[in-house]
Amino acid sequence: MRATTESPDEPDPEAEADGCADHDPDPAPDVDVDAGADATPPATSAATEPRPRFLDLLASEWIKLRSLRSTWIAHGAAALAVIAFNVGTAYDTYKYWTEENAGDRADFIRDGIPLQIAFTGNAAMVMVIALGAVGAVAMVGEYSTGATRTTFAAVPARGSVMAAKALVGTAVATLFGALVAGASFVLTQAILDGRGLGVSFGDSGAQRVVLASALLAPVCALAGPAIGTVIRHTAVTMITTVAVVLVLPNVLTDGRYWSALTSHALPFRAWIRLTDVGAPPVRLPVEHGAWTVYAAWALGAVALAVAGVRRRDL
Repeated sequence: MRATTESPDEPDPEAEADGCADHDPDPAPDVDVDAGADATPPATSAATEPRPRFLDLLASEWIKLRSLRSTWIAHGAAALAVIAFNVGTAYDTYKYWTEENAGDRADFIRDGIPLQIAFTGNAAMVMVIALGAVGAVAMVGEYSTGATRTTFAAVPARGSVMAAKALVGTAVATLFGALVAGASFVLTQAILDGRGLGVSFGDSGAQRVVLASALLAPVCALAGPAIGTVIRHTAVTMITTVAVVLVLPNVLTDGRYWSALTSHALPFRAWIRLTDVGAPPVRLPVEHGAWTVYAAWALGAVALAVAGVRRRDL
């Protein structure tokens, strides 16, 4: 009788075969052939919103401006005040003029007094203060209400937004200045013509006076928002705007080099030089073209506003 011994360490071939059959380590996945087309992941079709065009920014700023009733009330009140100053001065001259004094009449016209009455210094001061203040308050108001955050969140290109604001504001202010200057000229000369003192639009210096008075409006309208972009405080912005565009020209004199240089580089003094057609030309240490002063202030105001929104947080 032969005894057989089985080693416990030797594996059973049949058990391995059964185990491999029961426990496949890498089973083939079930594939639904019919669902193959549906299982394809959908292509991403999320359409990105187009960037706003500059014309869209202009339209937005125009809607914002014309929808504010206070803007039109302020412009209307300023226009009436400016025209009233000019017409009142013309009527005062008409009322107290003596017809017998032919020599005074000739000197009156030769010295350009009718054109000075067409747009007086007091009327120019009112327009400077009004348009500068309206522009400054509008800009500071957008910061205080948080409208600028919404605008720049929708349009991150801050420079384009400020350029659109500047163009719309310039267009409205230029139209305002043209209407006010033109109406003042027509009304004042019609009143003076009752004494034979009026001049026509084709006379020497008349077109320059009307154009200089009309363009003073957009220059001051741009200065207000530029200062408001930097300061962003209503009271301080108003004071600074009035001081820059009105007080400094009346404080500085031509007696000293730097005082004269600074004074004649301001828009209000440039307007005085352009409208004072009967006075001799002013001699300065360094000559400034008055039209160049207008252009420099307009461009400088836009550049200051753009830099103000780009370099400071909202």
